[in-house]
Amino acid sequence: MIVYEATKEEFLHDVFEDRLVQSICQNFYKKIGHVNEKEVRAWDNSMQYMYRVLNDSEIPSNAGVAIEFKIPHTSKRVDFLISGLDNQQNGSVVIVELKQWDHVEKVEGKEAIVKTAMNKSMVETTHPSYQAWSYALLIQDYNENVQNEKIQLYPCAYLHNYRLKNEYDPLVDPVYQYYIEQAPVFLKGDAAKLRSFIKRYVKYGDNKENIYKIEKGRIRPSKSLQDSLNKMLKGNREFIMIDDQKVVYETALQLASETVRKNKKHILIVEGGPGTGKSVLAINLLVELTNRHLVCQYVTKNSAPRKVYARKLKQDFRKSHIDNLFTSSGSYINASLNELDVLIVDEAHRLNEKSGMFQNLGENQMKEIIHAAKLAIFFIDERQRVTLKDIGSVQMIERFAADYGAIITKTALQSQFRCNGSDGYLAWIDDVLQIRETANANYFDLQYDFRVYSDPNELRSEIEKLNAINNKSRIVAGYCWDWIKEGKNNPNVHDIVISEYDFCMSWNLGNSETWAIDEHSVKQAGCIHTCQGLEFDYVGVIIGNDLIYKDGKVQTDYTKRAKTDQSLKGLKKMIMENPEEALKQADEIIRNTYRTLLTRGQKGCFVYCTNKELERYLRMRFRQLERSYKESEVTQSLSIVAEEKEEY
Repeated sequence: MIVYEATKEEFLHDVFEDRLVQSICQNFYKKIGHVNEKEVRAWDNSMQYMYRVLNDSEIPSNAGVAIEFKIPHTSKRVDFLISGLDNQQNGSVVIVELKQWDHVEKVEGKEAIVKTAMNKSMVETTHPSYQAWSYALLIQDYNENVQNEKIQLYPCAYLHNYRLKNEYDPLVDPVYQYYIEQAPVFLKGDAAKLRSFIKRYVKYGDNKENIYKIEKGRIRPSKSLQDSLNKMLKGNREFIMIDDQKVVYETALQLASETVRKNKKHILIVEGGPGTGKSVLAINLLVELTNRHLVCQYVTKNSAPRKVYARKLKQDFRKSHIDNLFTSSGSYINASLNELDVLIVDEAHRLNEKSGMFQNLGENQMKEIIHAAKLAIFFIDERQRVTLKDIGSVQMIERFAADYGAIITKTALQSQFRCNGSDGYLAWIDDVLQIRETANANYFDLQYDFRVYSDPNELRSEIEKLNAINNKSRIVAGYCWDWIKEGKNNPNVHDIVISEYDFCMSWNLGNSETWAIDEHSVKQAGCIHTCQGLEFDYVGVIIGNDLIYKDGKVQTDYTKRAKTDQSLKGLKKMIMENPEEALKQADEIIRNTYRTLLTRGQKGCFVYCTNKELERYLRMRFRQLERSYKESEVTQSLSIVAEEKEEY
């Protein structure tokens, strides 16, 4: 998706007539949402500089210009693209990352990380050259036209307010040289140099053809984590980390080095919602730390992701090697102090107090992990707590860390890689489920495919059709139907029955712990325990009677959960002791469960509700969403008309 596109000649005209920023804002409203004042000021400033750069007769007048290109499946946007043809008449696109910065500080011990002022404080972020380079690689990775037609991408960064203090200026320090070579950085006074860079690759105009190819190119299915583990463990870089991912990654590597060198215990807490790349980052760290000869393990309470990874790896790695890398959260009951260098804990919110089949072993999984590791890295999202036994929290990690005198570092992941990269969709789901009020109550990127079905058979039919493409679409359901013991391994025994629609389906088979990737498992419904920590292209969600709409509110009813569900085990006892707190926890778990299920899809989410009032509520909320888009377009059009009248 591109916010603004034109030929170079049209771009120059729009800037000269003071219409460019107005046009960007109008299109931004239509395609993405509300614009903040800082972005408007940045466009106004940066586009004046790009006007000067492109105002050269040797840059073809019919070269393409695009502003704010949204990279598929992410929430990231490329600032500026210039397209054309090179000397050999091949497609060529220059990517320009624009920055308003005037000061940076070098960050020691972290690859490609600098400090600069943002929101009135100094924060760590990626070097502009790394950012431009990583964005180019993401486009290359996702866009089929770029790959098939061999469109060449040439990234660079333009810091038009930045002056070098001296030859030792931190921005161009030798530690950043590799990425500066991949994506040159141009500064204040370098307009002529940037112009020469563009002219080197854009010799002839293309009438925006390559911009069109990039925007309209079919999006390749993104690399899923489980598909790429094999290559990653062989040393290939499968996922390019961008922005806050890269900052967290380098922070973790620095802490690992420090904890080994100084023999001082460290804790790294990484908070991030669904789709922010926690698992991708965890696996990248596992690979790199293992390559650095550190004793490192990937830890989850939920076995589903571990089993999927093991299946993917078994043909090339010994089972014992895989088991040593991927372990359960209950593995450290008898571990010695600082026995391992690094433990990487994914889905840390799912950690339990006790371990073992009967939950009677050990003291506390968080404490045991901290005890066992010199560095413990906890990836956590407290809103994905989905059983009463899930006790993982930032507060508890901090308490046990203090007991060991560990140094705590806290970071966060914001960049969105799921739900078509739409931060708005996740906020909208939180608002719709009434988990929390959000600013995006009536907004998310409508390129994400969200549908509400009245008939579960229609939902299943569409998911099966999409799954036939690449085996990456699945049906999941709230745990409101008993798992029939006698049919756990028989797909012909149907656990989920919705009689009014003659719909029946089996839960995922008990003899398959790799439901997420098995060839025929689209015929079985997954539950929260088999899909948390994993992702699909499209997900169909069956919402049972534990979530309803009544008296103008979304409400939960724990009594409608299946008797075979262990998520609320112990609730009756809690109700007798503290009914208010017990009902509050049950309500939170049910809402969190559906929040997790509704955010498993990268490209789309389809929903069926057994409660018809809830179905009507979801349709109403989605109509409000569509209406707000139309109203914002009208409002924006009226403001433009008013501005034009003022000019005359």
